[in-house]
Amino acid sequence: MDADVIIVGAGAAGLMAAMIAAREGAEVLLLERNKNIGRKLLITGAGRCNLTNNTEVNELVNNIPGNGRFLYSVFQKFGPQELMNLVESEFNVPLKVERGRRVFPESDKAVDIVAGFEKTLKKLGVRILNNVRVNQIMKDESNSVVGVKAVNGDKYLANKVIVATGGASYPGTGSTGDGYQLARSVGHSVIDIYPSLVPLETFEEWPQDVEGLTLNNVEVSCYHKDRKIGSEFGDLLFTSYGVSGPTVLSLSRSVVPLVLKEPKSVKLEIDLKPALTVEELDRRLQRDFEKYSRKLYKNALDDLLPKSLIPVMIELSKIDGLKPVHQVTRAERQQLVGLFKGLALLVEKPRPFSEAIVTAGGVNVKEINPKTMESKLVSGLYFIGEVVDVDGYTGGYNLQIAFSMGYIAGKHAANLDE
Repeated sequence: MDADVIIVGAGAAGLMAAMIAAREGAEVLLLERNKNIGRKLLITGAGRCNLTNNTEVNELVNNIPGNGRFLYSVFQKFGPQELMNLVESEFNVPLKVERGRRVFPESDKAVDIVAGFEKTLKKLGVRILNNVRVNQIMKDESNSVVGVKAVNGDKYLANKVIVATGGASYPGTGSTGDGYQLARSVGHSVIDIYPSLVPLETFEEWPQDVEGLTLNNVEVSCYHKDRKIGSEFGDLLFTSYGVSGPTVLSLSRSVVPLVLKEPKSVKLEIDLKPALTVEELDRRLQRDFEKYSRKLYKNALDDLLPKSLIPVMIELSKIDGLKPVHQVTRAERQQLVGLFKGLALLVEKPRPFSEAIVTAGGVNVKEINPKTMESKLVSGLYFIGEVVDVDGYTGGYNLQIAFSMGYIAGKHAANLDE
């Protein structure tokens, strides 16, 4: 026997599972396909590591549209407060809470979290083998795990195996979907995967004319065949292919499955002035037009719009830019107000997995024990993290999912009598 517990994948979920299993007294072997551990963890939160959201269990579940209820008992045993206490006491990494209750290391360095795991795992005697890519789960005749096999033919034996291979997002970090193949090979079903928390490509090409422009404090709503399916307030970024930014990433969780089935079936509407009603905005426009009454229409919008967006709005408003402002009719002005309150874009498709923060879909949660993360089909086999069909919004929810599942699986797998 090579170990009591083998963990496949040294991302957030796998690292936590290894640490907890070893702390519970198990001999742990951690297998990682990359040459270093924590590759994806290092780039989360733009390298700052938004490791959780400082909120209650019910609020956590509400921010996990992908099977949040499945994680309820997991969060009750190991939630944000437990995670924050562990990081500060065991890793000696001070934390801070920012806007939206997002939790980061005070240093703003994800490397401090990875270094904390490295130091702790070493102290606990966890063996880490890098550059090992697992492609087979080995079972005996009683359908119990006996170990794993690597692509080079090497075998590693253990009665408990935790699969923490990640999803399909950011494949450069090693998340290339290996876990789905492993799950299917032992009889598990995998819910179709798709990129989530991902930028969106639009049918319209004008966003490329304002590429790099960020709109702050706008409200973005999305409609599927005229039925409103969500809205987000915050920042939006225009790109060469369409739109991105926090509002778009959050909405993408609802948008992507719809546009994958039917491109251009979802419309985004950007309210550029959400603090103003239609009537208030119309009065504001009238004041500006009076102020610039001697100017041309194309030169009268500087007080209301970023400079680069003005030519786009002029074209979309269908009002001649060379028209004197005092000649703009009431009907034309109201048309412009409508544009301010609902700048529309059709979604063509999501950007690829390589640009997605997380993967939606994965190993079917109905085949996993929610109290232990153990497979209901194969004794001694566990699935945790992004490989499972669970996913949350931005704000630290996805890392909390990974850490909580890792904690529970590591603790249960280490109880070798069970």
